[in-house]
Amino acid sequence: MRFCAFADIHYYPGVFPHDSREWLEQILDRATREKVDFVIHAGDFTHRPKQFIDYVNWYNDYSLPTYHCIGNHDDDGNSHDVTLECYRLESGHYFFDRNGFRFIVADPNYFLQDGVYIHYSSANYYKVGTSYVPPEQLEWLKDAIDNSPHPCVIFSHQSFEREIGGCKNYADVRKIINDANAAHPGRVRLVINGHHHRDNLRLIDNVLYFDLNSASYEWVAKAHDKYPPEVLNKHKLAKNTVMYNDPVNAIITMNSDGRIKIDGMESSLFMGITREMTGNPRYDAHGRETTARVQSLDITLNWG
Repeated sequence: MRFCAFADIHYYPGVFPHDSREWLEQILDRATREKVDFVIHAGDFTHRPKQFIDYVNWYNDYSLPTYHCIGNHDDDGNSHDVTLECYRLESGHYFFDRNGFRFIVADPNYFLQDGVYIHYSSANYYKVGTSYVPPEQLEWLKDAIDNSPHPCVIFSHQSFEREIGGCKNYADVRKIINDANAAHPGRVRLVINGHHHRDNLRLIDNVLYFDLNSASYEWVAKAHDKYPPEVLNKHKLAKNTVMYNDPVNAIITMNSDGRIKIDGMESSLFMGITREMTGNPRYDAHGRETTARVQSLDITLNWG
């Protein structure tokens, strides 16, 4: 089983950099050359799915099977229902079985208000900013894992690995994963997220958690003027980014014996501009710095 994964391409012409179809095409070309079984993104594909439906449909109708994992910004420019329609999904959480594995897409894009879990929609979450997997989806996730005939890979936008700044009830998700692996060793093997624009791999309880880097840039809260005027004038929010020179992504190969091989990709920072050069902190809350890469790894998990 081999698939291509990327995250946070943030297609938004005139606002964010790398707003050409060619940027995504580089990822899809690599996936085609590597003869993957499918392509999936880990959220923040575009801020306005309906407005940029031609771009969305080009991905939807690509010659390889393509899948969506909804991110917070996918629900910015229109309602969540419209996002689902554009992405040809019945729900933000779903699974599919392929070549001896179950791939589960979770949806932590909910905030909690007055005891009610509300899905992100038309940028309604901006003042709240938290992320939850609601109780009914936790039950669905448990069932999807426990009743799977195959080993599982889980995708989400927000992290289930990070203790700070990821999904608020990450511990509930991890418990489901660990309980399943206790009953069926090796049931969940790999968990992939986007959102945080960092490159990190971490083994927790014999499960590999992959914090997948953005395919485009790092966001910086403090605006800067380090890029030339022609760049800043062309892209409204380029001043809040540290850009990459290439659309970094991963080719992931897995087999039934527990091997996980990640073929990452090395790029570089546009004009060599780093976070600290823009007056922003070098590290995030987890001590992870900005790098224009997706690292590689070849590991075999054991359940002896």
